[in-house]
Amino acid sequence: MMMGGLGQVVRANEFNFSVTPILPENQIGKSGYFNLKMAPGQSQELTLTLTNSTERTVVVEEMIASATTNINGVIEYSPNDIKHDKTLKYNITDYAKIPAEITLAPNSSQQVKVEVTMPNESVSGVIAGGITFKEKDSDTASSKSKGISIQNKYAYVVGLLMQQDTTPVAPDLKLTSVLPGQVNYRNVINANLQNPNSGYLNQMYVKATVKGLSNTKLSYTVDKEMMQMAPNTNFDYPISIGEGNRIAAGKYRLTMTVYGQKSDTGQYTCQDAQGKTQKFEYQWQFTQDFTISGETARKLNAKDVTIKPEPWYQNWTIWVGALLLLLALFFIFFILWKRRRDDGENNGDKNVTKTVN
Repeated sequence: MMMGGLGQVVRANEFNFSVTPILPENQIGKSGYFNLKMAPGQSQELTLTLTNSTERTVVVEEMIASATTNINGVIEYSPNDIKHDKTLKYNITDYAKIPAEITLAPNSSQQVKVEVTMPNESVSGVIAGGITFKEKDSDTASSKSKGISIQNKYAYVVGLLMQQDTTPVAPDLKLTSVLPGQVNYRNVINANLQNPNSGYLNQMYVKATVKGLSNTKLSYTVDKEMMQMAPNTNFDYPISIGEGNRIAAGKYRLTMTVYGQKSDTGQYTCQDAQGKTQKFEYQWQFTQDFTISGETARKLNAKDVTIKPEPWYQNWTIWVGALLLLLALFFIFFILWKRRRDDGENNGDKNVTKTVN
């Protein structure tokens, strides 16, 4: 098993405290995070040492979160807004408890206890998550430029994995949906990928192409490698249509090949963008047609910050509005003309009657 997303490159002054996990006897392998082999229903107490080497009191907030995968194909072990996948049966927050915060006196160390419990049933694969430590209201770096304050906040994350059997569970991959969307106010096509199994999907290499079926001139391709998915997670793989390009309504087709786990003995071979041949243990292929409605395209294009507004004479809404206005004026003119004509005919009939008498 390979675990990603825990290494942090930090300068000495970024943290006012340090965290050292004390690995227990049931630790699997040698690592800087907890990787526990536990029996069904087993409970145990984990220990971490927090050290404050500064001359002031430091309050540290402590949180536990289930592992998720973000849009960059990077695993996150700290709390975030990513929704849990529907295949996540065992959320680690239900099986691990930690105090909400701890106060560290100047130049002191304290031990923090984490209570973990394995579900009281047979569990295959990995229950994955992390323990996050963050200085309360910590603005460890602040600078001001032209009246703008820039603040950086840092968190220390220790991985927490629990499993009953060290036999790896093979990952799987599903394409659950293909929808237009935005990343940082830029238009993309989101292909949602799901790993429904309780094993890590490592060294992902995705080759994806979206082609227009209504407009065959449209084609968008994105290749990306060295991604990773946590067990029982999903993420939107964004396919950019290029900055400044309007997303067009119509029918499209996505074709995608995903490789996983590099291996010299892998049965699946592909060439990367540099023409180098790579071998992988896993391969998935997907094809899916989808449609973008005119209303969806208009809304996304209006929000894309890289798209220049259309000149007024190219804005179809202006022309439609003008046409409706002309039709309304024509209708009003017709009603007034008809009424005037009818009044004229009625007056003529009255004059004829008077002459006869």
